[in-house]
Amino acid sequence: MEYFGQIITSGLLIGIFISAPMGPIGMLVIQRTLNKGRHAAFFTGIGAALSDLTYCLLTGLGMSFITDFILAKELLLQIIGSIVLIAFAIYLFRKNPTLALKKPDNSPNTFFKDFGTGFLFTFANPLILFFIIGLFARFNFLLPEFRYYHYILGYASIFGGALLWWWLITFFVNKVRAHFNVRSLWIFNRIISGILLIMALVGLYKGFAGYVNL
Repeated sequence: MEYFGQIITSGLLIGIFISAPMGPIGMLVIQRTLNKGRHAAFFTGIGAALSDLTYCLLTGLGMSFITDFILAKELLLQIIGSIVLIAFAIYLFRKNPTLALKKPDNSPNTFFKDFGTGFLFTFANPLILFFIIGLFARFNFLLPEFRYYHYILGYASIFGGALLWWWLITFFVNKVRAHFNVRSLWIFNRIISGILLIMALVGLYKGFAGYVNL
């Protein structure tokens, strides 16, 4: 059972933080919750979660070839990952998510189409790879001592964390649909960016402290 708790916790947090920023896909999920119901919105979230998992797998496969480098440069990667998260947190804090808002689409829809649009909409943003690399480095998701079953559990946890986020968002928006003001979404962005910034600063401090203690 060694490392199981660590990999599950890391996976859940990575999945949540990948999904949490209220960008275009977040706006789309909220729109569909308000206009087409929670099920249509959640299937959109499932598609987005699968797209995020795909990028995580690509990142993991690419980084698995340099595990020796990761072991040797763990502190450096933690510092770089923290810097990436700081930059992303600042970008997220300044971003206005309502600019991505589109007029409701009243055309007939299916859950499969909801899933497909959620997947493609998220997959069309390959820059998320840099965010994932930062999260992997910050949470030490790729370690030489992990075995294949740790990674199976870890990637399942990432998918589970993403699904949990979309379930919570659709549940919340559905509950407050009568009072929901979509222009207040910037509050979500600023809360998430604040959490990311704190975590990144802690990681940056630990990285530099590790170099000082060498």
